[in-house]
Amino acid sequence: MKRPSIDAVRGFDRAVYVVALGQLINVFGSGLVYPFATVHFHLEVGIALSVVGFGFGAKSVATAVGTGVGGFLADGVGRKPVMVASMALTALALAAFAFVPTVAAAVPPSVAAVAGVSRLGVGFVVVCVAAGLVVGLYTPAASAMTADLTADADRDRGYALLKFTNNLGFGAGLVVGGLVYSVASVAVFLFDGVTSAIVALVLLLFVPRLHGTRTDDAGSGATAGETTASTADSALSRWWAGATRRRVLALAAINVGFAAMYAQMRTTIPVVAKEGLGLSSAQLGTLFVLNPLTIALLQIPLVDAISGWRRTRGLALSAGLWGLSMLFAWAGDVGLAPVAVGVALVGGHLVVRTVGEILHSPLASSLMSSLGTADERGTHLSVLEIAKRVGMGLGAFLGGVFFDHGYSGLWWAILVAVCLLLVLALLGLERSVSPEANGERTGVATSAE
Repeated sequence: MKRPSIDAVRGFDRAVYVVALGQLINVFGSGLVYPFATVHFHLEVGIALSVVGFGFGAKSVATAVGTGVGGFLADGVGRKPVMVASMALTALALAAFAFVPTVAAAVPPSVAAVAGVSRLGVGFVVVCVAAGLVVGLYTPAASAMTADLTADADRDRGYALLKFTNNLGFGAGLVVGGLVYSVASVAVFLFDGVTSAIVALVLLLFVPRLHGTRTDDAGSGATAGETTASTADSALSRWWAGATRRRVLALAAINVGFAAMYAQMRTTIPVVAKEGLGLSSAQLGTLFVLNPLTIALLQIPLVDAISGWRRTRGLALSAGLWGLSMLFAWAGDVGLAPVAVGVALVGGHLVVRTVGEILHSPLASSLMSSLGTADERGTHLSVLEIAKRVGMGLGAFLGGVFFDHGYSGLWWAILVAVCLLLVLALLGLERSVSPEANGERTGVATSAE
């Protein structure tokens, strides 16, 4: 393990820093609305909580769909056009949340009657789906561009830089959002849209346009229509081939397991802290500051310190840390220890799982970006992102089911077991990945699948 240094944030192409700045600005906007969206649309606008929940669920599904499309387009037309278009459209879609009543007024009463919800509810869901689709386009293109602009030896640090700026922007957004929402609640949604518009402009002006290295020559005798159809079929075939590669699917399946762990921070852990330990909302928020604080302190230094490790080994360490954090949560959930000890256990869970998160995010993205050619990166990284969303949905749903039926202890045991299986799966995957693709500098070429 190398000694951390400030050099960990130096030496990247200028465009990498621009993308990181764009991430910071964009996620700052997300932080503005994150804690207040449900409160606003349920308590102030008057939409049923079940419909609000359904809308946000539909947004997640739409984001997954948009992510798949974004990966395809990032490899087909280039990273920059997809990123700029996504942010420009996202600016409009996110600002539309401020005008849900206006959107609802355009909903035919017959549609609301068939849906069985109010016109306000239908309008809200429509905006959620539109926002999810255009937001999803961005991530695979941005991740692929980061990989394009960094040497393989620096790629882990590049993704760590993006993770750090994401966290910094989100935390700042939470603070500012509270102030803005207390003065003008609708303004946070407008500001969220404005941040995306700023990102679109920054990317348009300061990021180079990168294309894949693939060239396809149509036969000289083909007509324009035949050429277009052939090109489309060829692009879809390449997308399908890239999305279904054995190692890509294996890493995606592993990412589902990691994402199920992520989901506990938003579902079961707050229940343990509030209902089990009796913490107030303010105390819970203060305790959860451990997550962004740990990321801010350790994200770049820790990833830099393990540079040169095989990525699968770093991910296996991450899975082990996640498992240990679930043991802490399990112990805190038992309720036999004094409240102070329970709080310490939940705090320990947050710190340890965050260290696992610090390792997981950049290493998983770096490994996936190395499993094929540059022309397939957008597709591969979109598969990784879709797997994350599937895992977070499953983790939240199953955690809720086990807790609702009084089997929280069994749930923690299952999660610990899943972490052990992830370690084994990663060590198995390592056997099919060349040391070079796995982050080890040996000069060994990647074996064909």
